[in-house]
Amino acid sequence: MNLEHFFTDGVGIVHFTFSMLALFFGSWVLYGTKGTKNHKRMGYFYTIAMLIVVGTSFMLYNLFGSFGIFHVFALIRGLTLLGGMLPMILKKPKSYISMHYNFMYWSVLGLYGALVAETLVRIPKTVVKDTEVLPIFFNLVGVAVFLVMGAGYYFFFKKRKKWAEFDKNSQLP
Repeated sequence: MNLEHFFTDGVGIVHFTFSMLALFFGSWVLYGTKGTKNHKRMGYFYTIAMLIVVGTSFMLYNLFGSFGIFHVFALIRGLTLLGGMLPMILKKPKSYISMHYNFMYWSVLGLYGALVAETLVRIPKTVVKDTEVLPIFFNLVGVAVFLVMGAGYYFFFKKRKKWAEFDKNSQLP
């Protein structure tokens, strides 16, 4: 898939647009004050954008021409989104607030990882030669996503104790 085709295809345009919106809303929620009206509003915008991103991802073929690793990650992003929203909607289990924070954090972080991976995929002359994917592609994507997720893991463990306190106090900040 070349970049020109991606942006002339209607599904590709929708996928890209809502991916960028999800990145914006997800970052807003991740770094903003939790529990406010803006947090909730932006969180719902993020959720809607991500549902569209995940849905459209299955309408796009990948670099290899069939269901592939990016589709697997789309399933994971859908599950983390579900894992983050269901506890808040159901107000269960008792630790529903920290479950919400944990899953939503990883949902947004997964989107950052997808941004890095998709950016690298769009450099075709670097990763494809004579229609064959070069091994350097897998190394580039792996290292880049590892760095993004590794940084996220570090911040996750810095914040998780604070999030657990919200459950103990049964209130949002």
